[in-house]
Amino acid sequence: MTAAAEGVRTRDPERRERILRAAAGLVAERGYHAVSMADIGAAAGIVGSGVYRHFTSKAAVLRALLDDGMQRLREEAAAAVGDGRSGDEVLAALVRSQVRFAVDESVLVRLWLREVQTLPDPDERRLRRWQRAYVEEWVHTLRGLRPELVDAEARARVHVAIGAIQSAATWNVGIPRDALVALLTECANRCLRA
Repeated sequence: MTAAAEGVRTRDPERRERILRAAAGLVAERGYHAVSMADIGAAAGIVGSGVYRHFTSKAAVLRALLDDGMQRLREEAAAAVGDGRSGDEVLAALVRSQVRFAVDESVLVRLWLREVQTLPDPDERRLRRWQRAYVEEWVHTLRGLRPELVDAEARARVHVAIGAIQSAATWNVGIPRDALVALLTECANRCLRA
C-alpha cells in the first residue's frame, strides 16, 4: 500500500525549488522588503505557511538563493582552474561561465546586486568572502597570462570584466541570447586582454 493510500503525507521533492524560483522572481521584480512569505507561497502554488516547512524565514530563502548562485560560480571556477588547462583556456572558461550565468540566471545576478546587503551580517560576510575567492581565481589566472600587470591593475580589469558581463542582467537587452553571449564575451575579453 502506498503512503498516499495509507493517508500519510509525503513531501513534494520539487516544492523547495518551486519556492526558490518563485521567490527569486518576486524579489527581483519588487524588492526584498516588498515581498512576504505569503506572496512567495502563492507564487509557488502553496499556502504561505507551507514555505516555513522548507525555510525558517524570508532571509533564509534569500540566503539559499544567493548561496546557490555563488556556489555554482565557485565550483565552475574551481573546475576550470583545477583541470590542467592552459591559462588562456582557464580564462576563457571563467568568462564563458560568468557570461552564461549572467544571461541564463539574470534574476540571481539582480538579487545579488540589489539584495545581498539585506542579509544578516554573518551571511553577507560569508557570501562576500566567497565572492572574493571567486575573483581571486580570475586575478591569479590573468596575472599568470599578463605578468606585466601589477596586482591593482589586474584586479581592476577583472572587476570591470565581471561588471560588464553582469550589466546585461540589469536591463532588457532586446537581442537574441547567442548574440548577447558573443557581445558579453567580446567585452570581457577586451577588458582583460587590452
